[in-house]
Amino acid sequence: MTEPGSIVEIEIPAGVPAAPPGSTEQRRSHGPWYLWVISLLIVCVIAVPVTSLALRLLDATDAAWQSLLSWQTVRLMVRTLVFTALVTASATAVGVSGAWLLARTDLRFRRAWGVAFALPLVIPSYVIALVLISASGPRGLVADITGVDLPHLVGFPGAWLALTLSTYPYVFLITAAALQRVDPALEEAARGLGASPARVFRTVVLPQLRPAMGAGALLAALYTLSDFGAVSLMRFDVFTRVIYAQYSGRIDRSPAIVLSIVLVAAALIVIWAEQRTRGDGTLFSRKPARPPSVYRLTPWQRAAGTTFLAATVAAGLVLPVAVLSAWLLRGLTSGIDVTIPFDAIAGSLTGASLAAIVAVAASVPIVVLAVRYPTGASNALERAVYVMFSLPHITVAIAVVAFTVRYARPVYQSLLVLVLVYAAMFLAQATGPAKASLLQIDPALDDASRGLGRSHLATMARITVPLMSKGLLAGGLLVFVTALKELPATLLLRPSGFTTLAVRIWSSADELLYTQAAASALVLIAVSVVPVYYLSIKPKDVVGV
Repeated sequence: MTEPGSIVEIEIPAGVPAAPPGSTEQRRSHGPWYLWVISLLIVCVIAVPVTSLALRLLDATDAAWQSLLSWQTVRLMVRTLVFTALVTASATAVGVSGAWLLARTDLRFRRAWGVAFALPLVIPSYVIALVLISASGPRGLVADITGVDLPHLVGFPGAWLALTLSTYPYVFLITAAALQRVDPALEEAARGLGASPARVFRTVVLPQLRPAMGAGALLAALYTLSDFGAVSLMRFDVFTRVIYAQYSGRIDRSPAIVLSIVLVAAALIVIWAEQRTRGDGTLFSRKPARPPSVYRLTPWQRAAGTTFLAATVAAGLVLPVAVLSAWLLRGLTSGIDVTIPFDAIAGSLTGASLAAIVAVAASVPIVVLAVRYPTGASNALERAVYVMFSLPHITVAIAVVAFTVRYARPVYQSLLVLVLVYAAMFLAQATGPAKASLLQIDPALDDASRGLGRSHLATMARITVPLMSKGLLAGGLLVFVTALKELPATLLLRPSGFTTLAVRIWSSADELLYTQAAASALVLIAVSVVPVYYLSIKPKDVVGV
């Protein structure tokens, strides 16, 4: 007999209908035509980068194809995948450990630690890389202030540390939300049978966390694959850095197009690996009737846990803010004129806000079709959104530039194109929380509204969307924060005279104007703190990402 609230794996045999004929579920199998039209238009926009890359391959030179088959490209592919795997493993270890400590132990000040542990999400990876470079080494800022010489963090060690600190918050937020939904009955039963806490975690809790851990690890891996700023500052050659060099430094850009296709293939390999490790079983669980029991730490465990959290927060949050503040103070005391980058602030807020609004609006029809009218076609539409999210940003930007130059010259390097690219790249971040919210809404409410004479559109506008508001808000905030930090797509697609805080940080650091870079970076962090604070105290709203 199944324990109430326990997790049950359900497999429906082939040929058995999911619902009896004439049921509400079957009546909902086909959605309104306008939802399909809108969703197909969204997917067509999403498909532009891939289609453009495929068309550009037809014009690739023989030298470009030879570079694809060269040993150097193979070595670069292996190097990129190994680097991505190492960053993903370390980010997953840090994120899961932090989630367990703050969700399931009696550690003190867990709420404050949870907010601090998630806040490195507001700091772009290229800012963390810049801070690590300047703070380490015999002439670094730490050595100047404390006299302690830190190892010079450049190349692989620096890139690995910078991206680990940038990506573990994704794993932490999703895993912490999943831990809050784990029913404590299974753990209590295992402990009652004599299992040790370590065995309970390994055999009972960890299998239930596997989908959440996989989702967080996938975000970390795709972020690492698409990163350009951190690896460029660290002078560590992976695909994104080589592609940008090929694109910006040559007249013949077909080698960059060919290498972009290889990078897309690498992203698809990562998605395939995550799906293989996730398994085919589907886990269903009722909402726990009570919160899980808290594990009581011994004094040495409490000290070790606090040390781990403090070290992570110090490296990912305190050190970057301290170093940036020190740069700014040095510049001010030296008489350097520091101006507030109002144009960059306006550009960042405009682009990120419009992208968040567009992404949230685009997520609604796709999510409604996928949840309320589940068919193979609606599931394919949803998968297309995540495939777009998997594409490296520099690859998307190069493809869009090629498409607009050839087929849409009037909108080339316009704000419209930049906002649409932002929204398309990060649409999955809006779709995940929206889907999680809609899954929690009883479809009987929609049926009751339509039974009272309201149309599908009026029901969706007055009932469905308002009830999804928390998920839509969380998704919009995620898109907003991510678009604020976006660098490679902004560098290639921004209109003439249009700048953002990310571009200002990058250009100032490239010209060794660290005071100006620090001012822009601190403003970017300040703008991002409020949305990330909300996401850290409302982790259940982002669990669908």
